[in-house]
Amino acid sequence: MRKQHRGYLLCLLAILACSLPSQMPTATPALPIGTEAPALTSTPAATATFTPTITLTPTITFTPTITLTPTITSTPTFAFPTVTVNKQAHCRYGPSAAFLHAADLYPGDTGLVNGRFEYSNWLYIKFDKLKYYCWVAPSVVDVKGDVNTLYYTEPDLQSVGYSNYAPPQNITAVRNGGEVTISWSQVEMTADQDRGYLIIAFVCQDGAYLWWTFSYPDQYTTSYTVKDEADCPAPSEGALYTVTKEGFSKPAQIPWPAP
Repeated sequence: MRKQHRGYLLCLLAILACSLPSQMPTATPALPIGTEAPALTSTPAATATFTPTITLTPTITFTPTITLTPTITSTPTFAFPTVTVNKQAHCRYGPSAAFLHAADLYPGDTGLVNGRFEYSNWLYIKFDKLKYYCWVAPSVVDVKGDVNTLYYTEPDLQSVGYSNYAPPQNITAVRNGGEVTISWSQVEMTADQDRGYLIIAFVCQDGAYLWWTFSYPDQYTTSYTVKDEADCPAPSEGALYTVTKEGFSKPAQIPWPAP
C-alpha cells in the first residue's frame, strides 16, 4: 500500500516538473521611495563608417619660358669726308661752272661732304660758315676721307629758288652734220635780275655719251652750237633755263634733232 502511494507521488512530481517554466523570472529590486527610475537608454546599433581612400593629386610644376635677351650691337656711325678749301673759289648751285654762283670760298674754309655727282667729279658740301649746301670742284679743296663711299646726289634747281621769269620760248635746234645749233627768243629781264641762260644736255662726242652744261651771263645772246655726233647708245637731249639772281625757271625742253 505504501509502495502504491509512493508511485502516485512520483508521478505527480513528474507532471508538475513538466509544467513549470524552464527559468524562474528575476525579481527587479525595489527602488527607494522618492527615487525616479532611470530612463532607459537605447544603445544604437553600430553603424559602419566608410573611410574614403585619399588619392593624392600631383602638383603641376610649370617650366618657365626662357626669353632670350638679344645682344645689342652698336652700328658704327658713318664718317662723312671733310674738306678744307685750298684756294679762293666759288661754291655753285650745281655740279659744274655753268651753274649760278652760291657763295665765295676762301683758303681755310671747312665743310662736310654729303654727296657727289654721277656725271662729274664735283662734290656736294655743307660748309661750316654756310646754312645751305652747294657744289664745289674737287680741285679747290683738300679732302680727308673716301668720297667714293658717298651716294650720288642730283641737283635740285627748283629748291634753290624759283625765277619770276618764264623759261625761254620759240626754241629750235638745227643739225649741221656733227653739230647742233640751239636758238630761242630773248627773255627780257631787269639788269638787277639778269643772270642769262643755262643749258643742260646729254650729247654724243667721239663715241662717248656726255653730260653737257653751258651758260650765258646775260639775256642778250640767244643761240648756242654744240658738237653732237652719231653712234652713241642713247639719243641726245637737252633743256634750257632762264636764270635770275633768285634762281632758275622751270626747264624748257629742246626739240633735239636726230643725227
